[in-house]
Amino acid sequence: MALQDTLDQLRNIDTADLDLNNIGSWPSALKGLVMIIVMVAILGVGYSLYLSDKRTELGRAEGKEKTLRDEYSSKAEQAANLDAYLQQKAQMQETFGALLRQLPSDTEVPGLLEDITRTAIDNELTIESITLKPEVRTEFYVELPIDVVVVGSYHKIGSFVSSVANLPRIVTLHDFTIEPVTGPDGLRMTIVAKTYRYLEDA
Repeated sequence: MALQDTLDQLRNIDTADLDLNNIGSWPSALKGLVMIIVMVAILGVGYSLYLSDKRTELGRAEGKEKTLRDEYSSKAEQAANLDAYLQQKAQMQETFGALLRQLPSDTEVPGLLEDITRTAIDNELTIESITLKPEVRTEFYVELPIDVVVVGSYHKIGSFVSSVANLPRIVTLHDFTIEPVTGPDGLRMTIVAKTYRYLEDA
């Protein structure tokens, strides 16, 4: 009932009778309404000026906390596996050293050409040409392409390719073509054999 009386008082207020210089004489219902409006306005301003900044700061802190937790988890996992990582590193260095020793130095390239020639002869192929092409330099190694042209039967050519791939030095074979020729041997193969020389300064 008190609420109904308050609403009736608010409906019956004549705004022309209100004196802004004497708010104390206003009806109690209107004074209460004004106080509520002022309190809501103060709370709104306080929220916008204080709490909103704090919420933004809290959001940044929560994001940083998540980043730090993830970083901690990653580093904890790395620390737990440190011994395994060190063992893998030692194995990789050993493997790398072994592979490095398979790359010919400048003085060993002629010997490699002799190995390819001997391999062709051992497989009863006729060597038409073996040509050392210009070096191709990369960041860590030098690529040494060698053009090889041999003539022989299909099986002998296959055996030659297999033997070259099994040489003690690293040799890769690229861009081969095989064409028929007249004569008892039957096929001519042109292939690029590539070996690699490490760069000591790298």
